[in-house]
Amino acid sequence: MHELDGKVALVTGAGMGLGQACALTMAEQGARVMVADLNDEAGQETVNTIEQRGGTASFVRVDVADASAVETMVKHTVDTYGRLDSAVNNAGIVGDGAPVANESESNWDLVMSINLKGVFLCCKYQVRQMLEQGGGAIVNMSSVMGLNGNAGGVSYAASKHGVIGITKCVALENAQTSIRVNAICPGIMKTPLVDGLISRSGGAFADYAITSTPMARIGEPEEVARTAAWLCSDAASYITGTALPVDGGFNAQ
Repeated sequence: MHELDGKVALVTGAGMGLGQACALTMAEQGARVMVADLNDEAGQETVNTIEQRGGTASFVRVDVADASAVETMVKHTVDTYGRLDSAVNNAGIVGDGAPVANESESNWDLVMSINLKGVFLCCKYQVRQMLEQGGGAIVNMSSVMGLNGNAGGVSYAASKHGVIGITKCVALENAQTSIRVNAICPGIMKTPLVDGLISRSGGAFADYAITSTPMARIGEPEEVARTAAWLCSDAASYITGTALPVDGGFNAQ
């Protein structure tokens, strides 16, 4: 039996990277998956892959910074599959990192609107649905930069710290409602974004990733995805309000 047999899962930012890995893994674990993304083509490709592997999935376009779009996303999930058992709020951006003296307000506002407001809105409407149906599990995607600082990354780090704050508050609000809320804090993972950083740096970023990580390797998206699926499963029934690093030991330093 798979961990998520009979469950309905919603994954934002599921068109690529960690979100795509989460959608694929949750489908493999038996969930019917609503793939949500701003990019129609990428989202549909994830749906096609799930279906080719024998799973069940649908696509919904969403801008997580738009309240009405997020509300519609949750409603569409319920209209399609009857309920919402688990959600992975993964959609996010890095933005244009700069020292605080040079940080633009426009970059700050953009990063906060997607990374922080987006998670707030997703939790708001997901919790409303889960309260109606009697329970559920939410996983918010933070980062090791939600637990640490990073020179030149004030917007991103602040947004990811905020995701952990949202997670703890929503978990406490719902600790007796059968709704569990947790965060994952990935380290440097092998995603298209990181591949681009490696390419643009001539391989220097890969060297940094390996030397700064105690396990001396870049993580695989599936390692985050399996963690998300587990946190959404009944196997994690006594876990809520935590921020779990999946980082090869980076945060232990």
